[in-house]
Amino acid sequence: MTKLTNSLNEWGSEGFKRTLKQEIESLNDGILPLDNATCQGGKADGSNITALVNSASESETQIEINVGVFFDEIIAGCNCGDDPMSENTFCDLLVTIDKVTAEAKFKLKS
Repeated sequence: MTKLTNSLNEWGSEGFKRTLKQEIESLNDGILPLDNATCQGGKADGSNITALVNSASESETQIEINVGVFFDEIIAGCNCGDDPMSENTFCDLLVTIDKVTAEAKFKLKS
């Protein structure tokens, strides 16, 4: 399970958005559900993402954050001279952080 401890520690402060952005952008490839957000049947390349924190709210047990993510989609198999090619793609994620454990869940918003 992925933990966003620094973001949890910054919750309620002016540094929260910056810290969450840094933690999301430094996650290992494959943690975020970006493959489900590809537009052309390609594979997500999570090595170069940009996160934008759009909004955040909290309940008793968790913090919910709407995050926009720009990433590259690797498109292969078109038999073109530039195969495989890469295209910039965007998706919206719901990030949920448990307020006790800092465990994070990532869900693609439709």
